[in-house]
Amino acid sequence: MKYLDPKNDLVFRKLFGEHPHLLLSFLNCILPLEPNQIFEHIQYPEPEITHEHTGLKRSAMEVYCIDSKQITYIIEIQMYWTSAFKQRMLFNTGKALVQQLKGSGKFRELNQVYGLSLIDDVFHTAPKMKDTFYHHYQLIHKQVSNEQIKGLELIFIELPKFQSKNFTDNSLQTLWLRFLTEINESTTAIPHEFLTEPTLAEALKYVQKNAFTNEEQFIYNQNWDAIQIEKEAIEELEEKNIVLQNEKKEALAREDESKQKLINSAREMLSYGLPIELIIKSTGLTRHQIEHLPKIK
Repeated sequence: MKYLDPKNDLVFRKLFGEHPHLLLSFLNCILPLEPNQIFEHIQYPEPEITHEHTGLKRSAMEVYCIDSKQITYIIEIQMYWTSAFKQRMLFNTGKALVQQLKGSGKFRELNQVYGLSLIDDVFHTAPKMKDTFYHHYQLIHKQVSNEQIKGLELIFIELPKFQSKNFTDNSLQTLWLRFLTEINESTTAIPHEFLTEPTLAEALKYVQKNAFTNEEQFIYNQNWDAIQIEKEAIEELEEKNIVLQNEKKEALAREDESKQKLINSAREMLSYGLPIELIIKSTGLTRHQIEHLPKIK
């Protein structure tokens, strides 16, 4: 049996966009829920869930997870990291929050919005974060961490870091994350624990290659090609930016060196008692700069 990668935008949308009970299973074990909090119903707002593939810009999938708090979730799978990604997720969640306020709606009636981002890349590279793959951001008081302004929360999961940790427990959270990181076109053997967990066993059926039409498989491959092209373009741009930054630093260093030479010349001229007008003409420094130069000891 051959499989398609569930991280591909097309597969991800079909898996979780057409089978809400699987998305409920996924969210209930992935999200930082309060005790006894569980989602029982999902609403897909139109036209977010669609079979059309209209480009990588539409990789976010907005869903409404209904419980006593009527919480909204923006779910996104991202194949590579960019410096603007956090801001984009903040914008998307903020927009979902604002859109709740219609007509004579009241601010206190706004429901919480979460942004959940699954990243197939590593963005926290600091040594103290090397083993941390789950990142939960909240609006909290700087000095009193349990003082929180509720409304927006962002969660980023670095899938490569999870995969490298080789988890041995069979919790549903671990199994779902393993499903996203282990199932792909190269999969030849399915782990036994996937087959014995009903939700994972069902999910495997929906990511089988023969579950997709020829047209969908074509779109699937187009998606990977587009991701690779976009990723290479971003990497090339980042490399150019690094070169430009280095050139700018070198130019500033040369400018500083040249300026220091002029200052040294001006100080030396002053020590010989040359008139300031001559020093201004010779160095290009202003009268103010020359008059405030430290004297040579």
